[in-house]
Amino acid sequence: MDVKKKLTTSIMTALLGMALIGGGTFAYFSDTETTENTFAAGTLDLSADPTVIIDVDNLKPGDVMVREFVLENNGSLDISSIDLETSYHVMDVNGDNGDDDFGQHIKVLFLENADKTGDGWAIGDYNDVIAETTLYDLQNMTPDAVENVQEWVTWLLGLNGEDSGLPAGDSDLMYVAFEFVDNGEDQNHFQGDALELEWTFTAHQTEGELK
Repeated sequence: MDVKKKLTTSIMTALLGMALIGGGTFAYFSDTETTENTFAAGTLDLSADPTVIIDVDNLKPGDVMVREFVLENNGSLDISSIDLETSYHVMDVNGDNGDDDFGQHIKVLFLENADKTGDGWAIGDYNDVIAETTLYDLQNMTPDAVENVQEWVTWLLGLNGEDSGLPAGDSDLMYVAFEFVDNGEDQNHFQGDALELEWTFTAHQTEGELK
């Protein structure tokens, strides 16, 4: 083999060795596209109007008080349920109530969700969130204020009561009645007393879904 051929062979061998050492690099076509993505959380925004549902004085046993208020979903997400929690504080001005709790003498005759009742008003088929219980007992209960408890009846009779829950942008009209129960016994120790009632409405989201 002549010198020129030997030199060419040596150069080719060296280049091949360098390619193997470099791991073997090749040129190829490519194209790149970038996407911009956003995850934005919705909102739950529940309000009650008015915020003071009842404010009365000069009560006496036997008095009944009927009020109305509205629960509004001002958020962007539907609400599946609204838990109602009850707490109260009794101001015993004379300190003579003993073990007799004023809350046992204040009864919620009903808390009615008119929107869930629909046309059931006409036949007395009410959607009572609360049906006749004392504030004392209600402390241990968490009823759902926007549940259609008569849903099967309204569907069967075509009474058009709204489904349970509260969609975004919607509201429910509520009626409530309280009674200072006259138990036919001496209730003089409650004279001048006051009861501060706090109702807390807690909204919950609907289940997650495929987006």
